[in-house]
Amino acid sequence: MIPENYWIYLQIIFFLFITPGSPRILMCSYTMSYGLKKTVWTALGDITANTMQLFFVVVGLGLLVKNNPVLLIVIKWIGVVYLLYLAYDLYNTRVKEINAIDAKEKKILSFFKDGFIVAGLSPKAWVFFGVIFIQFLDYDLSSGYFFGQLIILWLTYIILDFFTLIIYGVTADKISVWLKSNPKTINIVSSFALIIIAFITAFIKV
Repeated sequence: MIPENYWIYLQIIFFLFITPGSPRILMCSYTMSYGLKKTVWTALGDITANTMQLFFVVVGLGLLVKNNPVLLIVIKWIGVVYLLYLAYDLYNTRVKEINAIDAKEKKILSFFKDGFIVAGLSPKAWVFFGVIFIQFLDYDLSSGYFFGQLIILWLTYIILDFFTLIIYGVTADKISVWLKSNPKTINIVSSFALIIIAFITAFIKV
């Protein structure tokens, strides 16, 4: 059964996904530095974290986060610190690692982990699941529609999230072509972008 107000839900998540946030900035930064093929694992880490966030929301933790501003603030600042760490790590990546075809210095699991942590610590994601997502669920278990609606809303979210992340990655990959003559520039630009997102996140009231 299609959830009630499903088309409104689609519009909301569409605008959510086209708005640059820390996961998408990370996707662009890693694509320019390591290539789209490896960065796909960052996107997979992102949707895995979102799936777990959704699960916690459904069992009640999302409501706890929504009603506990201190917990949300703690999550926000952990995310800010981790973004700054990623910016520092990316800035110090050796140029030859970027030019290397296999780029063995950074493992696939590391791409997945970074995508997972950045998405998992995103206050915007917690607010969405804890405040907006649950409003589209019918918690009347006797109706038999709850789990069907949950699966539809979840699949819609992760498919569109993954698709838009890849679009960001492809765009960044095209832009990076003219930067290949100076690989260090890619590191500087990417690190600077992550720092900007970290500071924006830091000053956003949650």
